[in-house]
Amino acid sequence: MGVKNFEAWDYVVFAGLFVISCGIGVFFAIKERKKATSREFLVGGRQMSFGPVALSLTASFMSAVTVLGSPAEVYRFGASFFLFLISYAFVVLFTSELFLPVFYRSGITSTYEYLQLRFNKPVRYAATVIYIVQTILYTGVVVYAPALALNQVTGFNLWGSVFATGIVCTFYCSLGGLKAVVWTDAFQMVVMIVGFLSVLIQGSNQAGGFDNVLEQATNGSRLHVFDFDPDPLRRHTFWTITVGGTFTWLGIYGVNQSTIQRCISCKTEKHAKLALYFNLLGLWIIGVCAILSGLIMYSYFKDCDPWTSGAVSAPDQLMPYFVMEIFATMPGLPGLFVACAFSGTLSTVAASINALATVTFEDFVKSCFPHISDKLSTWISKGLCLFFGIVCTSMAVVASFMGSVIQAALSILGMCGGPMLGLFTLGLVFPFVNWKGALGGLLTGITLSFWVAIGAFIYPAPPSKTLPLPLSTDKCIQSNITATTTGAPQLSSRPFLADTWYSLSYLYYSTVGCLTCIAAGIIISFLTGKQRAKDIDPLLIRPVCNLFCFWSKKYKTLCWCGVQHDREAEQDHLDSGSAWKQGVESALQNGLKQESLAQIPGYNPKDKSYSNSMQEKTTHF
Repeated sequence: MGVKNFEAWDYVVFAGLFVISCGIGVFFAIKERKKATSREFLVGGRQMSFGPVALSLTASFMSAVTVLGSPAEVYRFGASFFLFLISYAFVVLFTSELFLPVFYRSGITSTYEYLQLRFNKPVRYAATVIYIVQTILYTGVVVYAPALALNQVTGFNLWGSVFATGIVCTFYCSLGGLKAVVWTDAFQMVVMIVGFLSVLIQGSNQAGGFDNVLEQATNGSRLHVFDFDPDPLRRHTFWTITVGGTFTWLGIYGVNQSTIQRCISCKTEKHAKLALYFNLLGLWIIGVCAILSGLIMYSYFKDCDPWTSGAVSAPDQLMPYFVMEIFATMPGLPGLFVACAFSGTLSTVAASINALATVTFEDFVKSCFPHISDKLSTWISKGLCLFFGIVCTSMAVVASFMGSVIQAALSILGMCGGPMLGLFTLGLVFPFVNWKGALGGLLTGITLSFWVAIGAFIYPAPPSKTLPLPLSTDKCIQSNITATTTGAPQLSSRPFLADTWYSLSYLYYSTVGCLTCIAAGIIISFLTGKQRAKDIDPLLIRPVCNLFCFWSKKYKTLCWCGVQHDREAEQDHLDSGSAWKQGVESALQNGLKQESLAQIPGYNPKDKSYSNSMQEKTTHF
């Protein structure tokens, strides 16, 4: 493959991204130097506005894997990726209305604190360890995979980009904390959109105009979006994307430390919800840009596919190869796109480092040393950011030896996220589930989702289930075409499960893990003795049954399983989703008295809502 190297202006544009990102970290380190508390460092003092948080959320979950992989997905399989926009809407709705209210009013910093309040410490620690392992592994892949793709297409130095990413993210996370991460993410989100727009404008011009792009995409079957085949073995259908995609994204979004940490950093719950809903707009914008980029790329390469002809060795290299083609005579713009891709990487890595530092500090350090001073806690938090920055960068080095295992590593988010989603759902929705059911459900869900995912990796689904669309090399220069022979699958050596259970769509891994966790948790709880209602604080439960039994107080009370949701003031807060708990441990153990609610700092009786303006977390675990 012919590598087209960067020019001086490309390096200037790309370096500008790193310089500005570091500058933001230095700015907040200087500005916030007198506010030396772990609370200020890890959650921004809980005084963030919804605007930058919304941009940060979008940037964190639209990594370089999305920037490079989604257009290639549309190029090969068509625009069914559009259906993910529906999944994003469901994910944001469930996150803001089901999970966020409980997390926000609980006054937690780590989402796994909730598991101790609802169940016990072993459940909390088990979930924390699973999160730390999956995040480190995924972050290493996020750093390495785009660096490899860009290196093989643009000649951009592989290890230079890997270590530059790790060093810059660690630098501004360690210096500026969450505020630096959020504002840097906001800047990087703008860079991502500008980079995409430059590709869309120049690419559509090179492809003969947008009308021609749509015509070629239609002729190539790339605009066949709605496939209502209910077969769960099909890779992408309407059902696998809308249902499976919702479970997958909710597992890595709705109960993910990176998301919740940003939401609880907002000054009020209203700001937190606005951040989520405005973030949805960002997800849609990036998603549409990725889809259009894939369609334009197909129109441009419709008669000479670079992957089939051997010009690139992997689908993830299609997008950077396309960029180098259309910007061949425009120095600086390839650098802008690389900045766009690495903005996704930087934001994801920074979010992961900050979240890892937070859960480690809250779930382990404070549990062992509950009376640690503010100054020391801040330095420990910064040290954890530095430590996890080094670990995640080192994981990128390990990923370089994984080969095809990288694809398996990317699916770990779904494999672990589904059971984790099931665990939190058990806590929030099912009051009778005890800690044995929660822990047993988590382990059962993890086991089943890993079984199907590892089986699928060993025995890939046959092409009849993945249905890649045809690609042409009719007008390629003959000497550049590399003949590839995939060979027919040896069906005789494949076990029965290979074409059934192991061929399940990867989007259902999270669904399997979540539903298995919930089912096993409920069964184990009934077998070992249900959780006593008097031991559960109503603030830890989200009474969703109220939506389905709104006409009957009798049936609502029955579904509460003995948990007292009928106190007038408390019910108002649950219905409005804006209650903020004060004094986490004492309030959750003893309950909030109706007459004392109005006296809690930060509570506004007129608006029936809470803010963080006067909130100070006083409990140590």
